[in-house]
Amino acid sequence: MVKSFFLLIALSMATYSSNAQQVVPLYADSVHGAKPTPATYVENTEVRANGTLSITKVSIPTLTVFEAPKDIANGTAVIICPGGGYAALAFSHEGTDVAKRFNAIGITAFVLKYRLPSDEIMTDKTYALLQDIEQAMYLVRKDAKKYNIKPNKIGIMGFSAGGHLASTLLVHYNDLKISNREKLSLKPAFAALIYPVISFEESVHTGTMKNLLGPNPPENLKQYFSANKNVTKKTSPVFLVHAKDDKTVPVANSILLNEALHQNGVDSEIYLYENGGHGFGLVNKTSDVDWFNLLSAWLKEEKF
Repeated sequence: MVKSFFLLIALSMATYSSNAQQVVPLYADSVHGAKPTPATYVENTEVRANGTLSITKVSIPTLTVFEAPKDIANGTAVIICPGGGYAALAFSHEGTDVAKRFNAIGITAFVLKYRLPSDEIMTDKTYALLQDIEQAMYLVRKDAKKYNIKPNKIGIMGFSAGGHLASTLLVHYNDLKISNREKLSLKPAFAALIYPVISFEESVHTGTMKNLLGPNPPENLKQYFSANKNVTKKTSPVFLVHAKDDKTVPVANSILLNEALHQNGVDSEIYLYENGGHGFGLVNKTSDVDWFNLLSAWLKEEKF
């Protein structure tokens, strides 16, 4: 039984690796803001009962690269942040599976394996994840020519807590947490947020907030990490998907952000399923509507 379990993990990892062009370390040398990793803090990859891949205890963040086929590549790219409540990463059904769908429409995708908040490995867990996604945008934009993508067509995507991380970069791209000698813009060209955690002030997913900020965060941090409170007229266009019956991350999160975008004259589109709950990934089994096709059409309308 144990042998079969580990064989399943090995096969899953082999499949995921074979479809990816390469895995790139996020930091060339030491990870910024990191403490020495304790021997007991070991990254763990698990295949869950439903066949999805979950990763915990990430201390070395990476980007997994899925280049679009050259015959259909359109120069657009997206950095994907899997969800998991800032306690784990739903790496396959909210990461690598989604990257393959993007490849099929000519978009190069980068799946971000970001660090998960931990005082064991971070000097300041509050901003470490923002640092990781800023570094991801920096690397992808710096190496745009290498990946045959256009620097002004690099967007971000996130699911659940990964949507919170993506939305944080969406509104705080100018709050530099990394070394950026070339002074590259870290602004995403667009964002796609799927059942995202948005607010730490209203309809809060307390697990995500607690994992990032602790049990009793101050009001200024709650506001900083509530994307809807930080939208401006310069915020990039956003595509949102949520299910109305989501009991984990209430649909109010997407609605709050969409309203803030409209109030600031920012292009946005929101699709709300009647049912589907939380964490459905690419496939909401309660509906015939494929939200990814809607996203694809929206990206074309937005010239991406």
